[in-house]
Amino acid sequence: MFTYETADQKEVRRFRIAQFNGRMATVQAGESTVTGFVRSVLEQDSSIPPRWIITIIPGAPKEEPKQLRPTSRVRPFSEDYF
Repeated sequence: MFTYETADQKEVRRFRIAQFNGRMATVQAGESTVTGFVRSVLEQDSSIPPRWIITIIPGAPKEEPKQLRPTSRVRPFSEDYF
């Protein structure tokens, strides 16, 4: 688990949307970059300005599916016209 603290409301909104939609989010903290699913977004009540603690479960990004074979250049339903 990776814990990240921020006071940027735009960034918090991005993490909440990623959590709600089940998408992966990427965080750059210093030199390290973490990509994973957002587990929680918690606001600290006692801090001014407001701050949030975001917990991310790291995961490998999905690989794009590779095309198995080239597509046919013939119309797919051309035999229906004969």
